[in-house]
Amino acid sequence: MFFTASILLALAPGPDILYVMTQSMLKGRSAGIMVTLGLCTGLIGHTTAVAFGVAVLFQTSVLAFTVLKFAGAAYLLYLAWKSFSASEGAMNLQKGTEASSWYLYRRGVIMNVTNPKVSIFFLAFLPQFSNPARGSIPIQLMLLGGMFILSALVVFSSISYLAGMIGGWFFKSKRAEKILNITAGTVFTALAIKLALTRQ
Repeated sequence: MFFTASILLALAPGPDILYVMTQSMLKGRSAGIMVTLGLCTGLIGHTTAVAFGVAVLFQTSVLAFTVLKFAGAAYLLYLAWKSFSASEGAMNLQKGTEASSWYLYRRGVIMNVTNPKVSIFFLAFLPQFSNPARGSIPIQLMLLGGMFILSALVVFSSISYLAGMIGGWFFKSKRAEKILNITAGTVFTALAIKLALTRQ
């Protein structure tokens, strides 16, 4: 039941899935996979925070929540600027390079970690499936978080593959590449605004 719920939640429209989709279309499915790995690494951090009670800080402290959400919004605006200012063909030149892969992975980690809503969501979601009678709660929460990460990995990897195919078709036209860059920049800007306006 938990894994099914996790799959459905991973499929729900949100910043992470939109980010994976746009990056896969712009840079290919391998780029989407690297972003996915980065996002899932960020989820490890959120899972650990929930298991050991750190996530409560973001739920109870207005200052901590505000600082982190504005840091996340600023990073999204930076990504939007990078997309808007990208030159034609620049994305294709970066495909498959080690530096680009590490850069995309790091982007995924930062984007996920700087979203306090993820910690608060985990704090509300994971404990519902834990039971003190089954042993250590922190260990149970870590295992549940691991299952959620696995579901996200499956869903986002599939989306990376499909979006990469669509993007490959689009890149036959330089005009289409420009449209995708503008679309990606618009998506990042919208996500930044949405995150900045988020309340606890």
